[in-house]
Amino acid sequence: MRTGSEPLTARSALRLRLGLAAFGLAWAVVGAVGFAVAGHTAWAVTFVVVGVVAVADMLVVGRHIHQGAHYQPGRDIPPYRPDRGGDTHLRHHGP
Repeated sequence: MRTGSEPLTARSALRLRLGLAAFGLAWAVVGAVGFAVAGHTAWAVTFVVVGVVAVADMLVVGRHIHQGAHYQPGRDIPPYRPDRGGDTHLRHHGP
């Protein structure tokens, strides 16, 4: 919901998130290999799961970066009024 107090140049730190996911993936690979070599299968599997989560996050972030910036209304567009739960005639009641 737009309140009117958003900064005009608000940006998401997607590249930072991508870098952190890559860092997590690198450590997950090192941990998985290290624990597998040491014979600790459960820990190795845990690190493989962490690596899969990191890859999934990298894919999501890459998609968001590829999509680019989205439209944001300018100063000439007034903020939306918050939903206070009124307008009950617009709600669907019943089956």
